[in-house]
Amino acid sequence: MDSKEFRASLTGEEPPGGLPLTLAALWWDAKGDWAQAHALVDELETQDGMAVHAYLHRKEGEAWNADYWYKKAGHGFHRPTLDAEWEALVDGLTGRV
Repeated sequence: MDSKEFRASLTGEEPPGGLPLTLAALWWDAKGDWAQAHALVDELETQDGMAVHAYLHRKEGEAWNADYWYKKAGHGFHRPTLDAEWEALVDGLTGRV
């Protein structure tokens, strides 16, 4: 699945089957379900999982928690806006599916 197909899937009521947890989390986040998104990556100890986890805490407004997860993921605040960060995560993650 490429990023265009991923974005198109947002019209559905459920994420497409077979998505990695990181992309499923971003899908639920885009649908407005932060709690579902967070539940998918809360204990995902991969670099990608921690990057999505960091983004979600940044979106939640918990900068201290986001900073913790960014450091664990090896990332800083690379995008000036949450939308730009979401786009960059989706583009990077769909390129690996």
